[in-house]
Amino acid sequence: MPARPTPRTSRGPLSYRPEPGSIPTQPGVYRFRDAQRRVIYVGKAKNLRARLSSYFQDIANLHQRTATMVTTAASVEWTVVGTEVEALQLEYSWIKEYDPRFNVKYRDDKSYPWLAVTVGEEFPRVMVGRGAKRKGTRYFGPYSHAWAIRETVDILLRVFPMRSCSNGVFKRSAQVGRPCLLGYIDKCSAPCVGQVSPEEHREIVEDFCDFMGGQTKPFMRRIEKEMYAASEALDFEKAARLRDDLGAMQRALEKQAVVLGDGADADVVALAEDPLEVAVQVFYVRGGRIRGQRGWVADRMDEGETPELVENFLLQLYAGDADSIPREVLVPALPPDVETLEELLSDLRGSRVRIRVPQRGDKRALAETVAKNAAQSLALHKTKRASDLTTRNRALEEIQQALELDDVPLRIECYDVSNLQGTEVVASMVVFEDGLPRKGEYRKFVIKGVDGQNDVASMHEVITRRFRRLLDEQARSELKPGTEESGPMLVDPDTGRPRKFAYAPGLVVVDGGPPQVAAAQRALDELGIDDVPVCGLAKRLEEVWLPDEEDPVILARSSEGLYLLQRIRDEAHRFAIAHHRNRRSKSMVESVLDDVPGLGEVRRRTLLKHFGSLKKLREAEIEQIAQVPGIGVRTAESIKAAVSGGRAGEGGSATERPDGPTVVSVNTATGEIEEEGREQ
Repeated sequence: MPARPTPRTSRGPLSYRPEPGSIPTQPGVYRFRDAQRRVIYVGKAKNLRARLSSYFQDIANLHQRTATMVTTAASVEWTVVGTEVEALQLEYSWIKEYDPRFNVKYRDDKSYPWLAVTVGEEFPRVMVGRGAKRKGTRYFGPYSHAWAIRETVDILLRVFPMRSCSNGVFKRSAQVGRPCLLGYIDKCSAPCVGQVSPEEHREIVEDFCDFMGGQTKPFMRRIEKEMYAASEALDFEKAARLRDDLGAMQRALEKQAVVLGDGADADVVALAEDPLEVAVQVFYVRGGRIRGQRGWVADRMDEGETPELVENFLLQLYAGDADSIPREVLVPALPPDVETLEELLSDLRGSRVRIRVPQRGDKRALAETVAKNAAQSLALHKTKRASDLTTRNRALEEIQQALELDDVPLRIECYDVSNLQGTEVVASMVVFEDGLPRKGEYRKFVIKGVDGQNDVASMHEVITRRFRRLLDEQARSELKPGTEESGPMLVDPDTGRPRKFAYAPGLVVVDGGPPQVAAAQRALDELGIDDVPVCGLAKRLEEVWLPDEEDPVILARSSEGLYLLQRIRDEAHRFAIAHHRNRRSKSMVESVLDDVPGLGEVRRRTLLKHFGSLKKLREAEIEQIAQVPGIGVRTAESIKAAVSGGRAGEGGSATERPDGPTVVSVNTATGEIEEEGREQ
């Protein structure tokens, strides 16, 4: 049963400490929440009473990050579970659901590329993939460099001629009945023109995946046997081709260093630590060869030793991706509950998983190599990371002092308005938490209630819409007292994702001077919100303006706080410009097709989806346009005449309307979209 402490009335953990003896001694998972009921930390324990009691001691005895967490929190609650495995699973689920800011979260220090095969498509494609993994796609790697993937794929395509072209190239080749260059040079079996059936192409893809998965020797033995058989049959051309294929496989394998015996399937993990941060490096060994390498850097939460860090990392690495769990995990130190963690990973994998510390031989030498990489990664991170924890904390404290805020603005939202001569007016909202961008929280706005170019009125509309949504979300998510949980549910219980616009910012920043700041403050006052501070950052002199203040706040040019505000303002401006250009480009294309008779909105969308851009539509012939579903020959002729009649001069493209000259133009050198006035 979760604890129900009363909200704190003063700072410090003693204000919400549970009553003595109320905490159970069974295993369970606990959550710390702040004053807004946001979950800021999730942890597990064999004995909840002993673990939670350690937080309610003299703050001077706590780790720096732990002390910050317990003073930020306003309440603590827990859930009792039956076994330690259940505690591990629940802890991971809550960390993934709530994304607590004080938990150690291992984030990639770079976006590692993967070799991806889209096995879910009718004709699977091999390509370079980055970022989050998608369903229906099989991944190999990660690799350190994208060029390494492309080089490997280029070598293996002569042995496994599968599709590697984009969807656009594939569809166009199918339409014209001719394969692309790769089909002519025998690096693709050309399924786009029917040279192989979908079943035959799928067999090629499966062989490629098996080879990349470590089953290399069967393929090489088979090709070698076929080569000798062709030679004995005096088919020397086929034998030479198979010889070249065998050489291509060997060249691909030479790029992967042999470190362990054949059949070895393990992940080698190493850590490099300091009092504030920890760096992790992982070498992926499959079939005795290093298939990839990956690194993370994270802020340390408390004084936990290496075993606790290893357990935390393995849980985050494997709990959400069961397909990547190997038979063996080599670590620098065994987790505190190694048997429990092995049981959990074995259940996820479907077979036995061992976690152990290498003691001697090749595995020990490889672990030392990985440890050296982790140490170098941490050193490089320390020297290059501008958003260092100490720097970010100093920047937030400087902003708090300069603006005389009650609390440090842990969540800052910045708004910017973008327009061009009063048309296609849009706005952006960017979010920074703990001084770092939270891109999943970015939002776009299309201004609806303002005519013409009026940045002040547009800013008022944006702030009103955003905070009206905040009030609506909080009202809709508020639970009645006496239920299992009280307070606003900021996370959607169905999806596990944070509710849109559900979090109140600690500071609102607008791009502009006193007029924009006054408009934002007026919007908040009209909604009855009086606990969200507002400021504006003017570009000309980088002055910080506050509502109802005649003089700006001047921050030193070398101030970390000013630098952070500039980063946030520039990011909002970039995001708004990108949104604005995208909408202008779409409206430009649509304006060309507006006057085509018989071309409604549905057909226009179908046409644009088929060709992808106005440039490709201009290059298309009438017969190609007529192949689009719903487009006849007569309509295709009208479309061709419309898109071909508005060409601009050198360096740009434009469209014309019957009632005037050029109205929209694009500078192809700069990408700027310009609008010219019509002649009277």
